[in-house]
This record gives sequence, structure tokens and C-alpha cells, in this order.
Amino acid sequence: MEDMPHILVVDDDTRLRTLLRKYLADNGYLVTVAADAAEARAKMAALAVDLLVLDVMMPGEDGLSLTRDLRKSNPVPILLLTAMGEVDDRIHGFEAGADDYLSKPFEPRELLLRIASILRRAPKPPAEEPAALGLGEFTWDGGRQELRRGDEVVHLTTAERELLGILAEAPGQAVSRDDLAARTGNAANARAVDVQVTRLRKKLEDDPRMPRYLQTVRGMGYMLRPD
Repeated sequence: MEDMPHILVVDDDTRLRTLLRKYLADNGYLVTVAADAAEARAKMAALAVDLLVLDVMMPGEDGLSLTRDLRKSNPVPILLLTAMGEVDDRIHGFEAGADDYLSKPFEPRELLLRIASILRRAPKPPAEEPAALGLGEFTWDGGRQELRRGDEVVHLTTAERELLGILAEAPGQAVSRDDLAARTGNAANARAVDVQVTRLRKKLEDDPRMPRYLQTVRGMGYMLRPD
């Protein structure tokens, strides 16, 4: 459910709202409906919405007015539905800030294609920057893929950087030698992982023979244990 795009359908036609809710839900979308602009505002205040399918002609605040107002602060993609299909009507819709415009009556499959196209074009939220991990006097910067000692960047080979980066993705959790070997391109030679671990320990640990940060988990593999 969390991965399903959430669509808010806003239309004063009860029959069309019901049909669209069922049709879109049957095609893999999470669907919420609203009968007018006021209800749509209330739903959007309480729920995260990925796309708005919005009727233009509604009692009270119409779809164009709602679109203009949302565009002042809300980037949610908007697909306008309307019985008015003239060129000027479409232009007014785009000028108001709509992402697409579909005239009624419409072919349901075309609505699906337009929704999919809008969602593909919609900007994705920025990925979270990986947290920096403290390893004694060292810091692993996951975003830059750098190991630092104070302000100084510690030289790592490509293999060492890859290995440390993989372990840093799951600090405190053991990663098997086979998994590390496969992800670093050494699937045919898991012993190569042991060599890289030994080299990393010489750079990271006060006493590589008794590692504090890059630990061996007997019978499993290796684990990075930050401060």
C-alpha cells in the first residue's frame, strides 16, 4: 500500500466519483474522493497525495480557481477533467497551472495513460543523505563516499571504498563474506574480501589485531560498529 501512488479525485458527480475510485483502484492506485473544493482541501490537509484528478465545473469554488490557489504553495500534479473541450478552455487550464487536461467524456484507458505519464514526469523527493558515521577519530561520509580523519581525506582504494560503503549501509549488522564478495565484484573469490578488510583495519584501527570498528562476526561475515 505504501508504494501505491495516491490519487485524489474531486468531482461533484457522485456516479463518476464512484466509477473512478473503483477503476483507478483496480489499476493499482490508492484513491480518495472529494465532492467539492472544500472537501478536497480538507483531504489534502490530512493526507499525502501524489496526483489530483480535478473536475473544472463544480458548485462553489471551481477547479480552475482551486488549481490557481494550490499552485501558490503546493506542487502536487493536477489533471483537469471538464466537459469544456475547446482550445481556449485547455489554455485556461494550463495557465492556471494544470499538468494535463482531459475532456469529458473520456476513454478510461486514456485517463490511465495520462496519469502514468504525469507521475513519471513528477519530480521525485530527494533521497535522504546517508548519515555520517563516527569511527573513533575517523568519519565515514556516505554521501561523498569518503573516509576522513579530521579535515584530511584518507586515501582508500576503490575496493576498500566499496567494501566500507556496503558495511556502512547497515551499521551494527553482519554482512556475509559471500554477499560482500558479490557486491564488490569478487563473487568468485571471497578471500579477496578478507584481504580488503585487513587493509582497511590497518587504516582504521588502533590495533588491527583487535578491531573495534571493523569486526569479524564468527560464522557470518563482517560488521561495521560505529561509535
